[in-house]
Amino acid sequence: MSKFWTYLKTKDFRNNFLAAIGTVLAVVLIAYLSLGYYTRHGSGIPVPKLKGLSIDQARSILDQQGFRYQVDSVFVQDKAPGTIIEQDPDAGTNVKEGRTIYLTMVTTLAPEVALPDLEQSTYREAAAILSNSGLKVGDTTYRSDIARDRILEVSFGGQVIKSGYKLPKGSKVDLVLGDGAGANEVDIPDLINQDLDAARFAIRGAGLTIGTVTYQGAITDSSNVVVVAQSPMLTDSTSKTSIGTRINLTVSQGKKLDEQPQPEQQP
Repeated sequence: MSKFWTYLKTKDFRNNFLAAIGTVLAVVLIAYLSLGYYTRHGSGIPVPKLKGLSIDQARSILDQQGFRYQVDSVFVQDKAPGTIIEQDPDAGTNVKEGRTIYLTMVTTLAPEVALPDLEQSTYREAAAILSNSGLKVGDTTYRSDIARDRILEVSFGGQVIKSGYKLPKGSKVDLVLGDGAGANEVDIPDLINQDLDAARFAIRGAGLTIGTVTYQGAITDSSNVVVVAQSPMLTDSTSKTSIGTRINLTVSQGKKLDEQPQPEQQP
């Protein structure tokens, strides 16, 4: 053990130790310089600023500077179609010539969304539902109805539309609202012996509301049912009701009442 410590104090050990350290440093330095040369570290050309430009302008710049590019699209409301909104790498980043630049632009075609069910909704509820669906409220008008601010009708481009109708995302729809004039009265329609679709049409046309529909007996063909009872019912003493009143219907399967076979007369 004493010989080992004695050797550590010799000139030969110091020279060998320093030589080993120098060799390691030389290898590390050569590797670092070689890696920098191999990757052309610090060289390249800066990526141009493309965000905010049109897709045609961006393509022209990238072609001139020798870049390749890939374009993805996304719908962004209130942004001009064809505008670049994202780029990767960012502007000013030094990259090699021929590097692929990834662009995201606003699509030129808005996706379609379905009109949500706004029946019986108030204006405030309808505005929130439309906003969540990617649609907007356009013009609003009022019509006589017992319930104030209730949605009576939805239209787009002058055409009345129903829930499920497909619209471009971001579209504005016009609303017809009830004015709350519940004192106004309308005639009660006589719905007995009418088929269900005709009864519904008559109820809406009279400014009334469809209430519950009760099916009486076995129903084998839902497209062929007729009204056998209604409430409120047209009578000699009751012929009018307030606008917006709910009309409840009872329907039955089979032929209309006036088409039912009559009992044979006894001689």
